[in-house]
Amino acid sequence: MKNSQKYILLISIHGLIRVKDLELGKDADTGGQTKYVLELAEALASREEIGKVDLMTKLLIDSQVSSDYSQTVEPIKEKAQIIRISAGNDDYIPKEELWDYLDNFADNAIEYLKSQERLPDVIHTHYADAGYVGVRLSHQLGIPLIHTGHSLGRSKRKRLLASGVKKDVIEQRYNMIRRINAEEETLSSAQRVITSTSQEINEQYAQYDYYEPQQMRVIPPGTDVEKFYPPEGNEWDSNVFKTIDRFLTDPDKPIILALSRLDQRKNIQTLIEAFGQNSQLQEEANLVIFAGTRDDVKDMDSGLQEIFTDLLLTIDRYDLYGKVAYPKTITLEDIQIMYRLAALSGGVFVNPALTEPFGLTLIEAAASGLPIVATKDGGPIDIIKNCQNGYLIDPLDPQDIGDKILKVLGEQQKWRTLAQTGITKVKEYYTWASHVETYLKVLQPIIDKSEPLVRMSSQRRPSVYHNGAIVSSIDQNLLGDRESLQELMNIIQEKRKNISFCIATGRRLDSALKVLREQDIPQPDVLITSMGTEIYYSQDLIRDTAWTNHINYLWNRQGIVTLLSELPGLTLQPKAQQSIYKISYFYDPSIALRIEDIKSILHQNEQTVNVIFSFGQFLDIIPIRASKGYAVRWFSTQWDIPLNRILTAGGSGGDEDMMLGNTLSVVVANRHQEELSNLSEVEPIYFADRQFAAGIIDGLNHYDFFSLCE
Repeated sequence: MKNSQKYILLISIHGLIRVKDLELGKDADTGGQTKYVLELAEALASREEIGKVDLMTKLLIDSQVSSDYSQTVEPIKEKAQIIRISAGNDDYIPKEELWDYLDNFADNAIEYLKSQERLPDVIHTHYADAGYVGVRLSHQLGIPLIHTGHSLGRSKRKRLLASGVKKDVIEQRYNMIRRINAEEETLSSAQRVITSTSQEINEQYAQYDYYEPQQMRVIPPGTDVEKFYPPEGNEWDSNVFKTIDRFLTDPDKPIILALSRLDQRKNIQTLIEAFGQNSQLQEEANLVIFAGTRDDVKDMDSGLQEIFTDLLLTIDRYDLYGKVAYPKTITLEDIQIMYRLAALSGGVFVNPALTEPFGLTLIEAAASGLPIVATKDGGPIDIIKNCQNGYLIDPLDPQDIGDKILKVLGEQQKWRTLAQTGITKVKEYYTWASHVETYLKVLQPIIDKSEPLVRMSSQRRPSVYHNGAIVSSIDQNLLGDRESLQELMNIIQEKRKNISFCIATGRRLDSALKVLREQDIPQPDVLITSMGTEIYYSQDLIRDTAWTNHINYLWNRQGIVTLLSELPGLTLQPKAQQSIYKISYFYDPSIALRIEDIKSILHQNEQTVNVIFSFGQFLDIIPIRASKGYAVRWFSTQWDIPLNRILTAGGSGGDEDMMLGNTLSVVVANRHQEELSNLSEVEPIYFADRQFAAGIIDGLNHYDFFSLCE
């Protein structure tokens, strides 16, 4: 190795790493990260300016795994090798249980590095366990540290809570506090943090005390685009075409292709609505949807059944038979052909997801010569900026989705330009060659010490997790005065590392998100929607399925609808306002029964439910275990935030039960304030003199809320 050539040390400790026959998917520790670090080592070693690449991982001498993992040195290719280091215990141990052995690993790693001709120019660690080791190597040997998180503990914890895992079980099973502490320590020491998208920087890493965006760089991961290439001309003869052909009256039209799992966040229903509302689009193209794999709909999870049923009902509502294909399944090989088939037809790939962390399918489509239309959230923003082969859409606006698709399909020359630009730009930005080119440009000034990192003044919060929460409804609360809303959002953003921001609304998820985006309200940490019947966490909108299972108790939706159908003064609201656990009516007080009488009728007919009346005209029927107040208390327990550190702000009868009890409650001044006037007699609740967000600010000051949560 020449002195002018760089020596790079990659550290990825957990999982099964070897050169041939990667055991991807064998367990939770051997997945995308394993593939990434091996391919990165290979790509780096191909560069002339690189003299040596060591990929350091844990030595495994264990009869439960292949003896390949007991080799202390395994060549990858010329200039690159796997180095396996003992951690004191050489058994194959899950990453969550490795923490007690990482100091041994670090000591043995230092001994190895000291035995080399020279020390590495840079250490690049992957995941929290390697970060922990890398910090110690960096400080003891004086080597710059680069880090890639791959996944983050704070985000992982939110996903686990949403899936119903209790906080004490999370700690026992995943050692989450040790992981988060290691991540914080790594961020405080790393010269650079490499991410795949801007969203990771702005949303995921922003949860951390040592969040320093100026140290972070976006380098999209290398993608194997060899499997994805432009049409060859024979795709019309493929089996996948025969699969969609049977759905379509005119199968030769351009294909609008959507490809995702069956998930509410993927927002396929809105795409169907956009297609159904646009007669020109129906005239010019077919819609082809691959939404996961299904055999018998009856065997699907109830949540998936609901989503798929909504898709079918939307197709039926707009009478799209013969214009929409929705096959049961698709193989990986057929996915590749499907991209090419859509490109050959002169079509477009659409990703209408509510949130999209990266967007690998967009890159695959672009490499296949297929223009794209994608959500203006997360990864697609970077991809369309780089590839210049399509347009961003508001995923909650069917008109915008339809217009942008027509914009792609409308002119052949424009379509060809978008298709060719995508093919070219994917090679420029998303291959391993382009990844390494950018990667080395990021490393060079660190190695040269020509770009020192000026750190912000940061300190750890007293608790690993949030100390308090602000919960507010939307209508008549946040909305109404732009100036005070912006002031409140600035206050909340400044405190987001210590305080959770939560929304509790009667609106459905899609409606709530649309309003939040229109009003430039940052996406909250928790979204309680549909009058407390649904809970979503974090930027990824992870649904709390444990909550859904909990509230299903004694719920008989059809029975309730049938029972109330004969009552005067009750009119079902449009389908957009309904959900599986919320039945919403318009209430006409001039002819309707009293609310108490409606409750009595439901009770007499053994319908155990909550009845919520708000804004003088809306009546919601929800499960007995569901409400905004119950949802807030569920969140309080799941996130371990005491109720007396949760400020709830409301302004109508629909907010009443979340303001009772031990929460710190604020009633903002508005025309529906009288619906909550009785609370002043039974609860020490603060009634603000000002309206909208200004009233919430007054409440924060009244309780001295932020001092209370320190």
